[in-house]
This record gives sequence, C-alpha cells and structure tokens, in this order.
Amino acid sequence: MKILVCISHVPDTTSKINFVNGDSEFDPNGVQYVINPNDEFGLTRAIWFQEQQGANVTVVNVGGPDTEATLRKALAIGANEAIRVNATPTDGFFVAKQLAEVAKAGGYDLVICGKESLDYNGGMVPGMLAGLLDYNFVNSCTELTIDGTSAKAAREIDGGKETISASLPLVIGGQKGLVEEKDLRIPNMRGIMTARTKVLTVLEPVAANVNTKAVKFEKPAPKSAVKLFAADDLDGLVNALHNEAKVI
Repeated sequence: MKILVCISHVPDTTSKINFVNGDSEFDPNGVQYVINPNDEFGLTRAIWFQEQQGANVTVVNVGGPDTEATLRKALAIGANEAIRVNATPTDGFFVAKQLAEVAKAGGYDLVICGKESLDYNGGMVPGMLAGLLDYNFVNSCTELTIDGTSAKAAREIDGGKETISASLPLVIGGQKGLVEEKDLRIPNMRGIMTARTKVLTVLEPVAANVNTKAVKFEKPAPKSAVKLFAADDLDGLVNALHNEAKVI
C-alpha cells in the first residue's frame, strides 16, 4: 500500500503573530513553525500502517525551501520519502491542484490530509483534492483501518459518530482520534540522522487558478482588564455585575 501524507507548515500556537504591509501579509519573523497538528495525527497513523502492514509512506508539502525542516522532521518520524512542491500556498484550490498532481503521478492508494490547517482553518483542501482525483472521501476522520483494498473509517458528526466502509483509493481529512496525543512520535537521534539521507524531491508547480486573495488580517480585540474586588466588598461586586457588566 502506498500512502501520501499531506503536511502543512504552520506557526506554533505559542508564537506571537503580527502582520505587515497594511495588515495584508503575515509576518514570519520570529515565528516557530511546526507540523500542522491534524496532519501529525495522520502521519502517525500512516507510520502505524507502515509498521503493521508494510506500507510505503511519502509526505508532501506545498511551500518554499523554509518548509524543508518540517519535511525532515516527518522523515525523522518515519516517512520513507518527502516531496516539496516549490510554490507559495496561495489558496486552497491552488494547493489541492498541486497535491492532486503529485498523487496522480505516484499512484497512491491512500491520501491522508488533516481536516484543516492550524493557520487559516479553511478546511477546503481535503475535499477539493478528493474531487480532483475522483477518490472516495471521508472528512473529520477519527478512526481508520485498512484490509486489502477495503477501508473502514469513523468520523465525527453532530451528536455522535458515523462508521463508513469505503474502497481504495481514498482521501481522508483526519484529526485527533486517528491516534491519541500520547501516541504521537518524537524523532529520536537515529531517526534524525537517517532523515538526512532520505530522498527529498523538489517539484515545480503546475498551472492553477488562484481564486481567492487575502485582503486584510485583523487580530481579535484585546480582552478588557480584570476588575478585582475585596472578599468583603459584596455590594461593590453586585453593583458592578448589575450596572457595568449588566449580567444580573
């Protein structure tokens, strides 16, 4: 079985985010990048298929040279090879188009994406990718088993869980549940050293329409200051809740 895991290179949630050029562009200075968490759950599941069923795992990213450290980490975790499409990920359709070309060329049985990336939270790429490939598709996937060419998946729905049977080839949009956080892999020294010799192929992008453009980014409004009351000032607390917060 050949598995393609799509990897996004996203800012760590602890990084301080700023924008430049009239708040129209993200400022990468001083930002620490990581594997998108939803993608990391998918990668860990793919490595399980590698260890248990002999699958070959390839990771792919659409991005510039700065994303190669993230791909090398995926190789250190256990992926067999990596592909970088040398392009700026301008919008969801553009990214899906690049990934679809890679998937077609490689003849992959299973394509694992995160259901959404941590930076833009668009949630568009997995569905678009499945449509471009004409593959079966399961989104918000929390469980996945493969037996030959048959797959059984579970996904979250409003108020419960849905179990689905599908045949390969298949695209999934994965999330926590494919594996638990405690099962995520931390690269060890041997993995890091081995990753240096694994193949990282750089491809040029195919032509694709860019249909959306970020006009302006805006940070959430800062939270108001906390107002403290002495333990014995109940009248002051009640007055503030009634006249200022207007909750009672």
